[in-house]
Amino acid sequence: MKPENAIEVKNVKKKFKVYLDKGSQLKERILFRGRNRYEERWVLDDVSFEVKKGEAIGLIGHNGCGKSTTLKLLTRIMYPDSGSIELKGRVSSLIELGAGFHPDMSGRENIYTNASIFGLTKKEIDERMDDIIEFSEMEPFLDNPVRTYSSGMYMRLAFSVAINVNADILLIDEILAVGDVNFQAKCFNKLREIKAQGTTIVIVSHSMGQIEQICDRSIWIHEGKIKADGSPREIDKDYLDFMGQKRQEIVEQVQKKEAEKQEEVQKEETPEEKEAALETEEKKRWGNGKARFRDVYISGNQSQKQSVFSTEEKVQIHMYYKVKQKIEDAVFGIGIFRDDGVQCYGTNTRIEQFERFDLEKDGEAVVEIEKLSLLPGKYTLDVAIESDMATPVDYYRQACSFEVYSALTDVGVFRIPHRWEV
Repeated sequence: MKPENAIEVKNVKKKFKVYLDKGSQLKERILFRGRNRYEERWVLDDVSFEVKKGEAIGLIGHNGCGKSTTLKLLTRIMYPDSGSIELKGRVSSLIELGAGFHPDMSGRENIYTNASIFGLTKKEIDERMDDIIEFSEMEPFLDNPVRTYSSGMYMRLAFSVAINVNADILLIDEILAVGDVNFQAKCFNKLREIKAQGTTIVIVSHSMGQIEQICDRSIWIHEGKIKADGSPREIDKDYLDFMGQKRQEIVEQVQKKEAEKQEEVQKEETPEEKEAALETEEKKRWGNGKARFRDVYISGNQSQKQSVFSTEEKVQIHMYYKVKQKIEDAVFGIGIFRDDGVQCYGTNTRIEQFERFDLEKDGEAVVEIEKLSLLPGKYTLDVAIESDMATPVDYYRQACSFEVYSALTDVGVFRIPHRWEV
C-alpha cells in the first residue's frame, strides 16, 4: 500500500444472486423447488480507486449502481468476490440508521455498545462520553430506550458516536439526509473540522450540494464501473446532465405509452364519448377561431422536441398555426405556469414592441430563450393569438408541459443572474 494512501481498492468485483421467485418457508422450498430460480448480477465490475490520507471523496450515481455496496465492502460488512481492498487505520462508519443499536437498551447503554464495535475500550468511551452527549444534544432522552427515539434522534446519537471515536477513516452512507436543519449544519461543520484534522472521509449521497461542500473528489459509479473521477463541480454537472437525459427518456416512454393507450381508447370510444373528450379539450381553449394552433412544443440543445430541461439551458418554443381567415394586427403571447398554478412569466409580441403584422397564411412562431432560468419543478405553457384590440383568436391553456432539473440549490422560481463580492 502506498504510504500516502488511506484506502486502496483494486479490481474489485462483487455479484449477488437475485431470486426471481423463492419460497419463504422450508415446506415451500421443498415442494416448489422449481421456484428457486435466480440470476447473478454484477453490482461492481473491476472497480479501482485510491483515497489519500485526509482526502474527502463522494460516491455518486443512480440507485442500484453500486455506491452503497462499495461502502459496505470498505467497512468489511461484506467481502468482494475478487480484487482487494486495503484500509490503513481505525474505521468509523454510518452505514445504516440505528445499525448496532439495541432497541430495548437506553441511549447511554447503546453509546457503549456502538463505540465498542468501533474498537474503543470502556476507559476510552468514558473519556469521550461527555463530548458525545454534548454534540448529540440528547441528554434529556439518554436514559430512555432507543425504540422511543425518532429517526432524527437515532441519527444524532449515531453520528455523535461515529465522529468521537478518533477514527482515521469515516464512511457515511446518505445518513445526513435525516435530522433537522440546525443539526445538519452542525454535522457539516464537524465534518469539515475532522477533515482538517486529517481524517479521511468517504460519503455516499444523492445531494450534490453535500458533495461539493465537503469533498475534494467525486467518483461517479455507473452500472458497476467507475464512469468518471475528478473535481465535484465538474463530475456532478456531468452526472446531473446524464440524469436529466435519463429523465427525458423516461418521460418520453411514459408519453408514448399514454399516447398508445389514448389511441386504443379512442378506437373503442363511442361517438358520444369522442364528442365529450373533444369538448373537454376545447374547454382549454377559447377565441373566435380565425386561426388555430395545430402543434406546440419546446426544443432544447438538440433542436428536437423535449419535455425535460436543465436550468439555464437554451430552449425554443415552437408554435405552428393554421389560418382560416386573415388576422389583422396579430399578437402572439406565451405564459409559463408552475404546476401549482403560480404564473412564472408571460409576454407577447405587443409587449416586445413588434411592428404591426397580419396573419394571412399558415406558419410558425418561435420564441428563443437564451437561458431558461426556471428552478427545478414541473411547468405548463399557455400560448395565445390575439387580433387588434386584444380580441382572443386562439388562447390555448396548458398547450404543453415540461420539467426542469438543476445542480443548483437556490430557492424560489427563477435563478436571477447575479455576482457576489465579499
